Amino acid sequence: MGHHQHDTMRRALRREVAGTIGLLADEEDFAAMRRYRTFTFDDHVTYLQQVEGLLKSLAAQGRHTSVALFDPTEYEDFCADAGLDPDAPSSRTRFTAELATSGPTIAYEGQDLTDLVPDLVDQTVRQSTWEYATMLLARIGACAECGVDIGRAAFARASDLLMRVIGTAGSATCHLVCSVPSDGQTLLAALHVTCDADGGFQLDESAALEFTTVLAVGIATQGHGGLVMRTSDIEGERVRGWRLEGERLHPLTAAEVFDAYCTDAQSGDLIAPESGVDYCAAPDLGDDEEPHQGHHH
Repeated sequence: MGHHQHDTMRRALRREVAGTIGLLADEEDFAAMRRYRTFTFDDHVTYLQQVEGLLKSLAAQGRHTSVALFDPTEYEDFCADAGLDPDAPSSRTRFTAELATSGPTIAYEGQDLTDLVPDLVDQTVRQSTWEYATMLLARIGACAECGVDIGRAAFARASDLLMRVIGTAGSATCHLVCSVPSDGQTLLAALHVTCDADGGFQLDESAALEFTTVLAVGIATQGHGGLVMRTSDIEGERVRGWRLEGERLHPLTAAEVFDAYCTDAQSGDLIAPESGVDYCAAPDLGDDEEPHQGHHH
């Protein structure tokens, strides 16, 4: 077999290798990598242009490439754990290969980086929120008094509450946001639900799982969270909300929802209400079962 044929075969094979590019999406992360001598870029804008050029040329060769977020702090930990020199291109390659299997990635399909990056950041935040929430639930353990697995019971309760909330949307499309304070930060999850006229609905299962997990953390830790639902149908958009206390979601009045939506959380300043949006009182969820965790954990 001639040398030429080997080359042709290798080229054909190379085209079939799917790759992942670890992207330094923001200025700060890029700056953190510049301390490595083997990292040869010195300008973030140029770096992004080069990445985009590379993605385009790989796509032109028919190669499939996905993009993951490259986090310099995680990279440093990875190198320390694996005993690798962080200032070596091969270490960066190994870290990126790891990202490809464990982190969120987005397939490059010719879209602009300006569109791809926000989606990627959003997915990455969602995954780390979900992992953190899952870990919190697992850590809580069993109730000392009744032996119930608190995390599991809270998850079941959260699923039930989510179904009750969706049931109040009628045939409108709705967008739900759940926020639960935990350890000095706020866990956020969002879920988009499309309802049809006969009471059925469609939702993204992994988003529903993340949403339920975050709500379950609020229940299991007896935290104070909130759930907001924005519905849209022919009559326009309506916003309603519930306040999480213990295991229950208490309906907010129209005024409370208006306050929550039209006050800047950071400064306390008023924000103008959105036009065409009605701030409404939330329905009661018809939820009168006795909480099975009447005591605090």
